[in-house]
Amino acid sequence: MFYTVSEMARLLEVPVSTLRYYDNEGLLPNLERSKSGTRLFTERDYEWLKVIDCLKKSGLSIKEIKAFIALTEQGDDSLSERRELFRARRSAVEQKIKELSDMMALLNFKCWYYDTAIAEGTEERVRALSPDELPEPYRDVKRKMNMDV
Repeated sequence: MFYTVSEMARLLEVPVSTLRYYDNEGLLPNLERSKSGTRLFTERDYEWLKVIDCLKKSGLSIKEIKAFIALTEQGDDSLSERRELFRARRSAVEQKIKELSDMMALLNFKCWYYDTAIAEGTEERVRALSPDELPEPYRDVKRKMNMDV
């Protein structure tokens, strides 16, 4: 089954211009076209575009994604290099998740802090709490951030 660029864009929830850009940049080397030149996408293209989206969201540039595509065109000779690329992206995403988790912990702490201060009508008592006096979920946050709220 073939999909038009509009249909594929809808499936992927991206603008049509993104798919045209990817094609123009050479990220879709196996994309078929009709006799009139219309782009024809397949389920395999959908899978490929999901990988491109993952690589892009994980921090790779278009140039780096092109390099990955060049590796895939080498066939089995590049399997180890491609595996290493995905391992590196996985490590980068794991680091980003940790950073986001730390950020979320701080945001949760600050929400609790202001909720408590508002309920008491002042920050004084909340500010004076030592880490050991804080509710359990917020103790490590204050210690890690070495914060004076």
